Amino acid sequence: MHHLDTAMALGRLSAFRDEFYACLSRRADALFELTDAVLCLDGPVRTLVETSLAAEHRRGHGSLYAGLAHGRVEIARLRCALASQPLPKAADGRLVLAVDVTSWLRPEAHTSPERILCHTYGRGKDTHIMVPGWPYSVVCALETGRHSWTAPLDAQRLAPGDDAATVTATQLRRVVTDLIDARQWQPDDPDILIVADAGYDGPRLAFLLADLPVVVLVRMRSDRVLRRSTPPRTPGTRGRPRRHGGEFVFGDRATWGEPDVTIHTETRLYGPAHARAWDRLHPRLTHRTAWAAHRGTLPVLDGTLIRLEVDRLPSGAIPKPVWLWYSGTDQTVSDVDRLWQAFLRRFDIEHTFRFFKQTLGWTAPKLRTPDAADRWTWLILAAYTQLRLARRLAVDLRRPWEKPTRPERLSPTRVRRGFRHLRAQAGCPARAPKPSRPGQGRPPGRRNRQPADRHDVHIVTTTTPRKSRSGTPRPRRTG
Repeated sequence: MHHLDTAMALGRLSAFRDEFYACLSRRADALFELTDAVLCLDGPVRTLVETSLAAEHRRGHGSLYAGLAHGRVEIARLRCALASQPLPKAADGRLVLAVDVTSWLRPEAHTSPERILCHTYGRGKDTHIMVPGWPYSVVCALETGRHSWTAPLDAQRLAPGDDAATVTATQLRRVVTDLIDARQWQPDDPDILIVADAGYDGPRLAFLLADLPVVVLVRMRSDRVLRRSTPPRTPGTRGRPRRHGGEFVFGDRATWGEPDVTIHTETRLYGPAHARAWDRLHPRLTHRTAWAAHRGTLPVLDGTLIRLEVDRLPSGAIPKPVWLWYSGTDQTVSDVDRLWQAFLRRFDIEHTFRFFKQTLGWTAPKLRTPDAADRWTWLILAAYTQLRLARRLAVDLRRPWEKPTRPERLSPTRVRRGFRHLRAQAGCPARAPKPSRPGQGRPPGRRNRQPADRHDVHIVTTTTPRKSRSGTPRPRRTG
């Protein structure tokens, strides 16, 4: 790397560390050194207390828990600091945002409030287990190419009773607004692409974010049914005009018709890839579930439906067709080819979640309150952002059994190995600790007279009521 580029990258890292320290308005020194210990610890973070053994952590182990329990993080300011950093873009200069939910499982934390049942996969095929925990919705900016880097921009915990679609739309609106304020998006730039998996209602997200410069690409379940546009009305026909055309049943090839776009591509990982697209398909909405509170006539949300088929998967599993719905219409061959490749990049967010949990120890602490969990989550996001900014500065400290890698191809784990040397150059705004003595605590032999309250696990409910035997409405359970 050129000397000027190195100085600019180091200055950007140092400026972010100063801004991150300014976002810590209470117990700033303890929280900042805790983040540095996470970045500089040898090996993965297994427990929270072992981070106090790092040389970068100059305080006692009690400050770790005190900082997370009583500290304060200015989340709005830190979110703006993340949005103002250099962000990756697609080949056409478009920002691509991926949103997904990852869970912090707490099955035995009976004294922790606001736990809900989180969906997890079992060991067997098609087995699902609901485990109590704290689910977090995370938004990341995606890069192009084969690697495991993303740019986390926001994380929000889903509280009991929250509607996932409404919370996600509010979160995405906040992130897109921050990107526009940070001048990451200009009026002449292409619309921001939002990519999500099958757990999200793509048409509803597109409807709620229609006033923003965004387009939505989501995967749909293989048992869905969409509708075509209304055919031209025959002169002399009586009655109410039709709002929906014929059905497009995913599982019935007889209803598909001829695709508007057909693409055949040779890929290295997946073999031959076949993509077909049908224009102007929409779901038939009803005044139920998420649309129950909608007043007036329900909208007709036309989009482009893409069916992707590949010959093989890198894991060796049997590939299944993937159905994608895009909120735009009249897409060309190059547009459809770009869309399905952008969706495959969505799986990079899974690498980020795995790095959070297995290396940075996001789910390792046994924190009691959800507020402390939120503070720890934002510390992890700030730590990962520092690794991303140090990506061009790190030296490859590879193990003897690892292959040499170019500096721009280093993984987050290998960048973290050399962060201890970069930390000395970037500076540390945290102040030195003052000498003190720990408190005496509870006298030995005296029992705890104030046991913690126990909280039940919340069950997710829908907005559609159903009547009980006595005739009174009651919520319908979904978990």
